[in-house]
Amino acid sequence: MAYREILRDLIARYPGLAVVEEGLLAAHALLRECFAAGGKLLVAGNGGSAADADHIVGELMKGFLKKRPLNDEVYKKLLALDPERGMRLGEALQGALPAIALTEHSALSTAFANDRDSHAVFAQQVWGYGKAGDVLLCLSTSGNAENLMLAAVTAHAKGMRVVLLTGESGGRLAAVADATVRLPARDTYLVQELQLPIYHALCMMLESDFFEV
Repeated sequence: MAYREILRDLIARYPGLAVVEEGLLAAHALLRECFAAGGKLLVAGNGGSAADADHIVGELMKGFLKKRPLNDEVYKKLLALDPERGMRLGEALQGALPAIALTEHSALSTAFANDRDSHAVFAQQVWGYGKAGDVLLCLSTSGNAENLMLAAVTAHAKGMRVVLLTGESGGRLAAVADATVRLPARDTYLVQELQLPIYHALCMMLESDFFEV
């Protein structure tokens, strides 16, 4: 399914999301450029958005709607290294779009929060993982989360781009993001309800860009 079709289907199911089309296309363009150049995505959010960050990584790092089989060259390399395990790996592994949820590293996060600055936990991971050409995706229903602001500043210092998925006000983060998807809601739970179809559509668009089957 081409990404234009994915957008049409999204808006048909959620007519109120027609207002996000421009922002979603801008976010998609940045992520497509990142992955095409061999970059990776870092994802962060708080509370329910932390769970959504992990969800997004799951859709990108394995097959979502497509099987993403390994190509023959990789399959043969695995077989040459270990015929038994190579066959198992060749049948199990799928193409991946590299993504890391910054919300999942409890030992690092708690140690850094205790030793240094709790608001800079995401920023520390951006500093450690990020490189020029990568993208940081911030999920913030208000657009005002200080820990995400610190991460965004750090991302730009590393030569990364910042994508924001947020509520309709945009908050402070909208002023520093390179692409912003503003969902047509303000209450936290309503913004969160709309995040899932948006990032599912974004993951489908990216999968369509990089995988044929």
